[in-house]
Amino acid sequence: MDAARLDGFLADRDTWRATHCSIAKAMDVVGTRSAVLILREAYYGTTRFDDFAQRVGITEAVAAARLRELTTEGLFERSPYKEPGQRTRYEYVLTEKGRDLLPAVLALMQWGDKYLQSEYGPPLGLSDDATGDPVRVEVRSPDREVPLRDLRLTPNFTEEEARRPHL
Repeated sequence: MDAARLDGFLADRDTWRATHCSIAKAMDVVGTRSAVLILREAYYGTTRFDDFAQRVGITEAVAAARLRELTTEGLFERSPYKEPGQRTRYEYVLTEKGRDLLPAVLALMQWGDKYLQSEYGPPLGLSDDATGDPVRVEVRSPDREVPLRDLRLTPNFTEEEARRPHL
């Protein structure tokens, strides 16, 4: 069976719930299509509000809401700029927290390339700028790629702590 192995009290899945799950918390932050596509555009170099709205194909209201949420969550910082004769406006610059989501977004891209693209294949390639080598996202230990069936989940808390509402 292709499933991760659950250690300790996690093995009895009927005795605990994945409340306060890190995946659920991450989805609370970036779980909308527009949020992920705004991040994609930021990775491609987009910084200005109008460009995000236009490139993602969303209304200004949706762009404003997503950028506000992503900024509040610390994925972007607003940086003022002023063009001659214009009022001060803001660019949206990725923070370390926002840049750290890159592997997750690239993993979605890689999955889409494999399973959802037409007969013509993926529209973009990823390569290491320094070497030209292809780049891919994978689940690894220091020595090898780890398939799902070899992935082991261990609790970072006791069984008693698992029953408390904060976990």
